[in-house]
Amino acid sequence: MAALSAAPWRRGCPPALQLVRRGSKAVTRHWKAMHFQRQKLMAVTEYVAPRPAVPPRCRPPDTGARVDQEDDGYVRLLQRQVQEAFRDNRMIAVCQYNAMAGDDVVLLRHYLRRHNIEVKFFLNEIVRPVLAQSKYRNLLPLFVARNLLLVSREAKAKEMLRVLKGVPQVNLLGACIDDTILSRQGVENFAKLPSLEVVQGQAVGALSLLPSQTSSLLQCSSAHLTALLDQHIRRLQEGEGGAPVQPSPEPTGAH
Repeated sequence: MAALSAAPWRRGCPPALQLVRRGSKAVTRHWKAMHFQRQKLMAVTEYVAPRPAVPPRCRPPDTGARVDQEDDGYVRLLQRQVQEAFRDNRMIAVCQYNAMAGDDVVLLRHYLRRHNIEVKFFLNEIVRPVLAQSKYRNLLPLFVARNLLLVSREAKAKEMLRVLKGVPQVNLLGACIDDTILSRQGVENFAKLPSLEVVQGQAVGALSLLPSQTSSLLQCSSAHLTALLDQHIRRLQEGEGGAPVQPSPEPTGAH
C-alpha cells in the first residue's frame, strides 16, 4: 500500500506526456528486375501477328471505306431532296434560324402549313454544292449561318411575311420566286402586289375597252350618215307636196 501511495501514476492517472508514433508505413515493395528466365519465357510466348500476303504499301488505303460509302449515300439522298425542293416549288425563301423552343417550332410549322408552306432544314454542307452547280448559285452568300428553307408550290409571300412577323427568331434573308431572286425588300414589295386573278381581270378590262371604243366610233359615223339621209329624204317628200320646208333638228351624236 505504501508503494502505491508513493507512485501516483500507478493509481490509474495517465501521464502528462505520451509518445505516439504517427510516421508513414514502411515500404516493403520495391521495383525488382524480372528474372532472366522469366524474360526469356515472355519473349518466346509473345504474340506475333501473321504477315499479310500482300504488303500494305501495295494495297489501296481502305481505312473507313465502308463508312465513307454510307456517308456518301446519305449525302446524295439529302442533295437529291434539295434539288427536288428547288425544282418542284415556285417560292423558296431562305431564313436565318436562331435557337427557339421545340413548341415554337411546332407552332411555326402549323401556321405555315395552313398556307401550304413547308419548313425544311438542310445543312449548308449539303445545300452549297447543289446550288453551285445550278442556276441558283447567286443564293450562295445567304447560306453562311444556320438556315432554314420555306418552300411552297404557290407564291404565298404575303402569308409568309404575316407569319414570320410574329416569330423574331426567324429572319428572312431572301427568296427565289418564279425563278427570280429577290432580297428581303424585294419580297416585301412583291407581297404588296395584287393577286394574279385581280391583275388578269384588270388586263382583260383594259383590253376589252379599246375594241368597244373602236366599235362605238365606227357605228357613230354610220348612224350620223343614216340620220342625214333620212332628213334629206323627208325634205324631198315635203318639197313635192308643196309644204314649206322646215329645218329639222340635227341628230345628236359624236362627230
